[in-house]
Amino acid sequence: MTDDLQKRIQAALANPQNMGEMTGADSIGTVGNADCGEMLRLWVKFKQQDGKRVIDRATFQSFGCETAIAVASLATELIRGKTAEEALALKTEELAGELGPLPPMKIHCAQLVEGALRSALEPQSVEPKKEISPAPANAPTLLDSFSKPKEGGVKLTFLD
Repeated sequence: MTDDLQKRIQAALANPQNMGEMTGADSIGTVGNADCGEMLRLWVKFKQQDGKRVIDRATFQSFGCETAIAVASLATELIRGKTAEEALALKTEELAGELGPLPPMKIHCAQLVEGALRSALEPQSVEPKKEISPAPANAPTLLDSFSKPKEGGVKLTFLD
């Protein structure tokens, strides 16, 4: 990895955007990479704008390397204001945004983010929204849900 890329990753990590769970999300996508043990969950909230349903906000949690966190942070900003179709049309390398081209050994980080985005936005994975009440203070964390998934409650998509 070049020094320039490392500096851009560190800059993104110094002020990560949109980290954390989102209550009342319209859609949630979760992916994992069995090769490196990384996992990423993405929450998406939509709004109506100019007669279209666009992404109002997206947040994420990642159990992954710095590059995956930096790409997820940039991607959640990049997809804001886009329709689901526009967000899904983004190529893996576009999701890395201002990080620029990633070296071959780090492309899987952007693919992890792309997988979570697809998991959250593809029509077959989106169910009608149910009323979600705020989680109680002792609610299980994302780590709990990965280690003890409820029957039918977590969809994992493993990337190649």
